[in-house]
Amino acid sequence: MYKQARQRLQRLIDLKHSHLMRNSLIGVEKETLRVNKQGGIAQTPHPRRLGSALTHPYITTDYSEALTELITPPFYTIRDVLDFLRDTQQYVYQCLDGEYLWATSMPCVVAGEDSIRIAEYGHSNAGMMKHVYRRGLGYRYGRVMQSIAGVHFNYSFPIEFWEIYAELEGNRMPMQDFISESYMALIRNLQRFGWLIPYLFGASPAICKSFLGAQPTSLEEFDENSYYQPYATSLRMGDIGYQNNKENEHGIKASYDSLQAYVDSLSCAISTPCEEYEKIGVLVDGEYRQLNTSILQIENEYYSTIRPKQVSKGNERPTVALRRRGIAYVELRSLDVNAFDPLGINERQLYFLECFLLFCLLHDSPVISPDERRAIDDNELRAAHRGREPDLKLTRASQSITL
Repeated sequence: MYKQARQRLQRLIDLKHSHLMRNSLIGVEKETLRVNKQGGIAQTPHPRRLGSALTHPYITTDYSEALTELITPPFYTIRDVLDFLRDTQQYVYQCLDGEYLWATSMPCVVAGEDSIRIAEYGHSNAGMMKHVYRRGLGYRYGRVMQSIAGVHFNYSFPIEFWEIYAELEGNRMPMQDFISESYMALIRNLQRFGWLIPYLFGASPAICKSFLGAQPTSLEEFDENSYYQPYATSLRMGDIGYQNNKENEHGIKASYDSLQAYVDSLSCAISTPCEEYEKIGVLVDGEYRQLNTSILQIENEYYSTIRPKQVSKGNERPTVALRRRGIAYVELRSLDVNAFDPLGINERQLYFLECFLLFCLLHDSPVISPDERRAIDDNELRAAHRGREPDLKLTRASQSITL
């Protein structure tokens, strides 16, 4: 099954080109909730000493004022990434007053929707757009769902690698087209084998009962405060986490057949009205509830385990940047915050992810059929909810096999 990947890797090694990977760029984005001493979500604003959440390149907020996001610039080595993340987190702690950074992906304690304060970014057009977009997420999916934290792994192969790889593949298309096509192949394989991430690194097998409020659940009771599933790995990546179920119901599913297909599918979603969201309204009683009534307000609303990325210039939309300049790097989004490491991510995980992405690049990657798409989604849910269950079965090539 993996013969082609082995052959491609061996050709790189035989020609003494394995050193080209040394100039790959690596970055991390870590989300973490600020909480008070009782474990409740902080009600205080983003600390002023941390700078502007709108413009600070390394310290910002995600959905809520309390959901702090730490961003590293791209580095050539994993050690430099972790050193920068450590220094940034230590600085944030120095700016907190009687608060802590929550150490897991799933929040605790949630005192209802109103306890989650939507992030503020000032009164500029850009700041108000970010705030209204988040207000729309609250109306569409609920604020509690937006309190979940994760770690994102950003990665790009160096141009000198692509030049050699294109030569070995006998490629004659323009270099950026080859790079984008190769990244899309990597993304398809990451989805095929992506269940491996929650299986190996899932760290959210239990949740606080307050997360669900009074909602019925099939989860089991662990103790008076917690629900869990006995063999779960990552409930964050399961069906209680943030998923684009409504987009699926309306027939919108991102296509990964090619970069153009991906851009077209998201462009369709952000331009197609949704009757359910039209009921919410846009401008109601003088207040903007959401940016628009489309299936997606903006491209980033579409949840996926991995995204193709290009650095935007000015106010350029992500799909426009991808269409103009192709893919520059990929963003892996399926990592739980590691509760067993002070940084929420560690060196061994990052080295594995680098190897995993290289495998996904070198392995053959045909387009994903509708049947395979259903199997991919099902495998991910099974690994998230039952990944440690003995003899758990997944689906590969329409066949049931053990994980």
